[in-house]
Amino acid sequence: MRESDKQDVKIQLTIAKQQGKLIEVHNIKNDDYFNVGFVVGIDNHFCLMISIDWDGKINGLIAIRLDSIITVNDQTDYLTTVSEKTKVAHEHHYFDIWQVQQFIDEHPEITSGNILMNILKDSADNELPVVIGTKQYQGMDDFSGMIHDLNEITLNLHYFNEKDLSSMWSYDILISQIDYVRSRGTQMATTKQILEDVFHQD
Repeated sequence: MRESDKQDVKIQLTIAKQQGKLIEVHNIKNDDYFNVGFVVGIDNHFCLMISIDWDGKINGLIAIRLDSIITVNDQTDYLTTVSEKTKVAHEHHYFDIWQVQQFIDEHPEITSGNILMNILKDSADNELPVVIGTKQYQGMDDFSGMIHDLNEITLNLHYFNEKDLSSMWSYDILISQIDYVRSRGTQMATTKQILEDVFHQD
């Protein structure tokens, strides 16, 4: 991504944060999948979003590398549909079952400074699973597991392959190669359940 493009993206994200807009963030080339949510933090390298799923409810936090973002949209029929669904989720009290907004309200520091390290340290310190996507796999694969070692340069992730639960694997990841991290949501809860029931990790 050219620097000018990165700056344009950062401006769009900043405006979305200021206005509380629901947006689409496309960060995987040639892929129909994209992230929908509300921007709650931006630094020089990452943005932090409260992620909203197709049912109009919060499904966790996601930190996305700015350099990986291709397009940001704020007025689409898809967003209108999801926005209408959030009204139903609010009305029937399932909009934020993971209490993500409460977490942000109680820990506002996670939305500023080094966003990526904030999210990684939060997950490591509280022994919460994460989902990590890397530059190497360009969205073709990501890794669900527990952070076992973390420093400013690398992390070690113990993860499993949901199509092969015969064992867990260890993966050393350069912090500079991380494109996105998901935490504190649906995938965290389902990963934790698998780790407890299948791999007996409490």
